[in-house]
Amino acid sequence: MAMYIVRRVGLMLITLLAISFATFWIISLPPGDYVSTLVAQAETRGESISAERIAALRDRYGLNDPFLVQYWKWISNIVFHGDFGESFAWNRPVSTLIWDRVGLSFFLSVSTLLLVWAIAFPIGIYSAVKQYSPGDYVATFFGFVGMAVPEFMLALIFLYIGVRFFNQSAGGLFSPEYVDAVWNLGKVLDLASHLWLPVLIISISGTAGLIRVTRANLLDELYKPYVVTARAKGLPEWKLLLKYPVRMSLSPFFSTVGWLLPGLISGETIISIVLSLPTTGPLLFGATESQDMYLVGSFVLILSALTVVGTLLSDIALAWWDPRIRHRYQGS
Repeated sequence: MAMYIVRRVGLMLITLLAISFATFWIISLPPGDYVSTLVAQAETRGESISAERIAALRDRYGLNDPFLVQYWKWISNIVFHGDFGESFAWNRPVSTLIWDRVGLSFFLSVSTLLLVWAIAFPIGIYSAVKQYSPGDYVATFFGFVGMAVPEFMLALIFLYIGVRFFNQSAGGLFSPEYVDAVWNLGKVLDLASHLWLPVLIISISGTAGLIRVTRANLLDELYKPYVVTARAKGLPEWKLLLKYPVRMSLSPFFSTVGWLLPGLISGETIISIVLSLPTTGPLLFGATESQDMYLVGSFVLILSALTVVGTLLSDIALAWWDPRIRHRYQGS
């Protein structure tokens, strides 16, 4: 098992290096760059930027350097100095821009995740145990509806209801008087009063999907020989259910739990834009529009790294949870 982990860590480092190169190459593919975007925006406003100013900007941001030189400067600063570069559009270090919004994104994602787990697992277990019962049909119906309706549509519906019937916007995470205020009890309570709506919208599809997965996996385990044998030995039904089939049915959950790490940072970009949430999603979208390559590249690199690390952690957790998988690595 130890050698397995060592091998996976080595492959992870190689994968991250390849991802960093591919990321920087992809964000360099679109025609033009940040300076050309600035020029185009100025022309739409009827303004002009002098050739000297354009040359100075390109020299300042190193846009005249060859691709490999730009990549090496970027990745070496990240590896050796923890410096992700400077955002062209914001004129601020990328790291400060990202971490300013990571806290709210993390809090929103964790709140949503806890709500999804708290609702989906009990309902999924009930639907499997009471298969084809009225409760199972109701859960199945709402599960399919939740998976079919796009989240952004739900967000637009809630925005319309808030403005049409309550004369107030349902967007944002803070009231206007708390947007720029320092953190205090009032701001925390104001955040809690606004947080429930995006959490509810984002959790609907996640809850619906997890209910279906839990139900299907548990149904696969309920009629296997080891369950029949345990029931024949007189083990109480609730104890049998929780000790054996439920535990085995959660293996797919552990195999995908690592995917949650990038989601904790990126959040729901479309929902954040629709609801005007001050999270990392709109920041990434705006940076993509303006071709802010260091900001976009840093975002993609961080999310890719979290995906790779999360996959490793989920594999280790799966081996710990399921003895059938753990035994495959004995002696590795």
